[in-house]
Amino acid sequence: MARKQGSHSDITGPKVQEAALRLIAQHGYAAVSMRQIAAEVGVQAGALYNYTSDKQSLLFDLMQSHMTALLDALAAANLQGDPLQQLEQFTRFHIRYHLPRADHVFVSYMELRNLSPDNFAEIEALRRRYENALEAVLREGENTGVFAVTDTRVTTMALIGLLTGLSNWYRTDGRLGMDTIETMYWDLVRKAVAV
Repeated sequence: MARKQGSHSDITGPKVQEAALRLIAQHGYAAVSMRQIAAEVGVQAGALYNYTSDKQSLLFDLMQSHMTALLDALAAANLQGDPLQQLEQFTRFHIRYHLPRADHVFVSYMELRNLSPDNFAEIEALRRRYENALEAVLREGENTGVFAVTDTRVTTMALIGLLTGLSNWYRTDGRLGMDTIETMYWDLVRKAVAV
């Protein structure tokens, strides 16, 4: 298959990323070949190597771009106020950011095992930065007597697991709207750390 007329790196590169994300989320990293990704984009398999050096690099790039965008969005959210207010802001931010990105969430959590050790270490460091933002809020709340938390690290991981799990089952056309779900989840989070 020849290169499509009008195909450009600024168009095809993102298409490669989108196709890889969609296919990996549907079938798993191990089951997806570069040939399948190329067919989805409409280019020859060899042409993919103009956009990525190999499938491992493609997976890493997907995860790195997701985590970098997440950290940038969290910084822009600028959590403020007392620990309870910051925890609510974090909860609502996490839900709003992740729900429309179910494929990113799935790939970022379920395909970590397929990263090379070096790539895993880089992604883990980015994930740790995000987790540390929540843990800092929990620690401040514990220190000021607003929260009752036995172990801030375990609580951090449990809360992120709770919030991220929403992406697995929530549907926008379901019986509960996003605002209702957000409020219900905030209530769960608040009760989990209540004094």
